[in-house]
Amino acid sequence: MYRKIKRRAFIQGLGMSASAIALSSCAISGSKAPKTLTEAALAVEPIIKPESLEKPNLTIGYVPVNDCAPFAVAWQKGFFRKYGLNVTLSREASWANSRDGIIFGRLDASPVVSGAVMNARAGAEGARHAPLCAAMTIHRHGNAMTMSKELWNAGIRPWQDYQGNLDQFGRDFDGYFRNAPPEKRSLAVVLSSAIYEYFMRYLIAAAGLDPVEQFRIMITPPPQMVTNMRIGAMQAYMVAEPWNTRAISGNEDIGFTFAQGREIWRGHPDRVLAVMESFINENPKTYRSMVKAMIEACQYCSKPENRAEVAQIVSERSYTGAKPEITSAGIVGNYNYGGFDNQKRIVDSIATTIFYDLPAEVSTVPHDHSTFLWQSQNLWLMTQATRWQQIEKFPKNADEIAQTAWRTDLYRAIAGEMGIQCPTEDFKVESAEAFIDNKAFDPSDPVGYLDSFKIRANAPRSFFMS
Repeated sequence: MYRKIKRRAFIQGLGMSASAIALSSCAISGSKAPKTLTEAALAVEPIIKPESLEKPNLTIGYVPVNDCAPFAVAWQKGFFRKYGLNVTLSREASWANSRDGIIFGRLDASPVVSGAVMNARAGAEGARHAPLCAAMTIHRHGNAMTMSKELWNAGIRPWQDYQGNLDQFGRDFDGYFRNAPPEKRSLAVVLSSAIYEYFMRYLIAAAGLDPVEQFRIMITPPPQMVTNMRIGAMQAYMVAEPWNTRAISGNEDIGFTFAQGREIWRGHPDRVLAVMESFINENPKTYRSMVKAMIEACQYCSKPENRAEVAQIVSERSYTGAKPEITSAGIVGNYNYGGFDNQKRIVDSIATTIFYDLPAEVSTVPHDHSTFLWQSQNLWLMTQATRWQQIEKFPKNADEIAQTAWRTDLYRAIAGEMGIQCPTEDFKVESAEAFIDNKAFDPSDPVGYLDSFKIRANAPRSFFMS
């Protein structure tokens, strides 16, 4: 049985980690977003006249990780220009900056981590209360959980080595953390009240441990993850590529990939294109143009023949600044899990990051594609916010929150203008095989799903609709 972290030791450990993060942040690159359009973009003839739009001049954010690819492509290939938009890209230091830039009006639109829109609507702990909206995903998958060399030396291996044996992983995980001091119980994610935090907690709880009582989960910007693991400030982190591969290639002896996010929940949404609700209401034509440009950019990124080029684009200093062989792992799909035993753990799969076309193992729903948002998946995020008491009770109006947060009605209308068919439903069951613990999610009974988890904040108790 685990012991609780003592308050004094917890605070001491927190201080050590905070100092480490402060020191490492001084080394973060100050490179700026691109300013001059490429010749290819300038050669594109707009099919929408800028003067016909309410607000043709937009500032759109991005964070320096692989999933900025559709934004870079839309800018460099002229998709924004095609739809009458003059876009200034803004390089954001963190996912909190990306979200808050929209809320406070500095940005017109920006990608945010899945869960950020819903939790802003619901006023979850750690989320600013604001009427954010999203009509499309930017991509699915494309992220992973990195663990330290110290955990490897303790006997923990990449998830694929366990061949689905969650009990064995739990024993190995417990073997390291049973007697670990507070400063060795630090994990990091990019944003609170969002899918990466839920994945971290979900995995730990699925392995039989309590993520609330026994671990400290810190918020750390993506570019700082590797440095902080190097100096021992954290034992594991969850982030988008290329910051997992960076711990393996070019930073040898730092860490290894335990699992991609798609091994925790296959088909999960990762980033969504967020705006304020007022932006949609005040600029309906502009919004349609922006979504169309981003859909076309996602389609471009999705094509196998374009992926090597896309990896090259995001390697530029304005975007991730990582070498193409590092960005390609997540985009082309030649993914190396690493390790310290000279074994090759390379998995070739285009599902490593999904921008538009969905492989059959991810979805067989007619007309489904990555940029389409399932409101039922928003409900799953809401169950996790409730499970960890970021929301006190599962909301009675959960369907309404999902509908206002993830605008599938708008997406269908916009996609329809492009000749794109979409699924006819907003809800679907997530199969047991999609999750690492083989627990299916039926959106018709979210409270029953919540009550099925033995490990949760303030357990034991039952959940009710508020």
